Amino acid sequence: MSAPVIKTAIPKRRYQLGEFLVTVLGEVESGDGVDYRYIMAVVQEANPKPNLFLSIEPNSGEIGEGRWALRVSMPDGSQVIGASDKWGDLDTFTREGLSMVQKILALEDEMAYQLA
Repeated sequence: MSAPVIKTAIPKRRYQLGEFLVTVLGEVESGDGVDYRYIMAVVQEANPKPNLFLSIEPNSGEIGEGRWALRVSMPDGSQVIGASDKWGDLDTFTREGLSMVQKILALEDEMAYQLA
């Protein structure tokens, strides 16, 4: 898995989504040379290691236009799936990221509940 290498980060938001915990991280210091804006880490309750990441990083021009690229990382690899200026906003990334996680994990029937 091409997971982000996180040295330090500040949890910004946490959600319960079915049997998964979703944490949105900001102020990320990475160990892989990528300047992440935000990272959404998805952990299944029975497994302490995240098995899905959505990350916002500067767009290298790899895909489309827009300042921020959205990368999906799973056990079988990672891929940039889009670029947009709007993903630099925490609320927008969180809302759209949760929707993507629901689709990827086939959890469209589950509601995401924000945790304190």
